[in-house]
Amino acid sequence: QVQLAESGGGLVQPGGSLRLSCAASGSIFEIYAMGWYRQAPGTGQRELVARFTRGGSTEYADSVKGRFTISRDSAKNTMYLQMSSLRPEDTAVYLCLVKVNDRVKINDYWGRGTQVTVSS
Repeated sequence: QVQLAESGGGLVQPGGSLRLSCAASGSIFEIYAMGWYRQAPGTGQRELVARFTRGGSTEYADSVKGRFTISRDSAKNTMYLQMSSLRPEDTAVYLCLVKVNDRVKINDYWGRGTQVTVSS
């Protein structure tokens, strides 16, 4: 089993910054891919915010390009999301997704989510 621990959410004013963390632990042979998603209030859908692809490149949603930066510490199996110039429309529950290779197949693990609220 794999456990994900997210942290770093909170209330911030428009234009402010936050840094989210997602630490994976447990039975990990290889982390196949990692990414951040968010679910806005009143919606049932999760949208991609940023992710690392299998090849190690990064992808960002158009709405966050130039404002958010995804990074990781492979030695710690930890992923970060630095969010700057935050806007009210960034308000959402942010969840990390980690795809883990357990030597048999790729399994998806979701974090519980951390609330980010951007409001004055």
